[in-house]
Amino acid sequence: MTDAGRNNKETAVGTDSKAVDGGRTETRRAFLNGMRDGLPIGFGYFAVAFSLGIIAKKAGLIALTGFFSSLTIRASAGEYGAYTLIAAGAAFSEVALMAVITNLRYLLMGASLSQKFSPRTSLLKRILVACCITDEIFGISIAYKGYLAPAYTFGATFVGAPMWALGTMCGIIAGGTLSAGVVSALSVALYGMFLAIIIPPARQDKAVLIAVIISFILSWTFSTIEWTSTNISSGMRTIILTILISAVMAAVKPIKTSD
Repeated sequence: MTDAGRNNKETAVGTDSKAVDGGRTETRRAFLNGMRDGLPIGFGYFAVAFSLGIIAKKAGLIALTGFFSSLTIRASAGEYGAYTLIAAGAAFSEVALMAVITNLRYLLMGASLSQKFSPRTSLLKRILVACCITDEIFGISIAYKGYLAPAYTFGATFVGAPMWALGTMCGIIAGGTLSAGVVSALSVALYGMFLAIIIPPARQDKAVLIAVIISFILSWTFSTIEWTSTNISSGMRTIILTILISAVMAAVKPIKTSD
């Protein structure tokens, strides 16, 4: 090999090495940013999961079981329904069916989030991100500027998931010692976090603000009408309203895209 050929090869290797190092740096930065944004979510999770732990205690779950249950499920409505059915002595099939119906909204979130990935994102990373989806993790992930870095979602989940599980475990340990008022006050923290997620984009785009207001009104209406509140689960109501409102807003006020 000539000296020129050897130099070109070394230059190419050096360029590839820098590209790999740069990619690792970006991945590390995205993961740390995810941990930063996931920390307040984790605190909210702990408060809500604590109240779930009290319900799990009444259903007969021990602290370790509650910890791993919440670590793998991470769905407040799904867990509440599961613990309630367990306390009532329901069959495993009934608990599983209830969890599927209650959490169907995550299918919509996954479909929406899939549009945020770079075409180069591997199938494995897409699947792992889907496993991380919760309402709050979805909220910060969909707000991520540009293509979603999977490491960002992983970082947020790395912080949030253990705190959710710890909250359930601590709630089981505490049992029924806390008053209902204290538990209710702790649960308010997560709703405040939801507002922090939706207010900034709503202030920047009037179409988003209108969609948010309409979703509040229709969600409250559906929950107060006897037929819809009785015959349609909260998860299914969320799915129906999400599809209807997003479809109408997409037709009336489509988002302008550019290269």
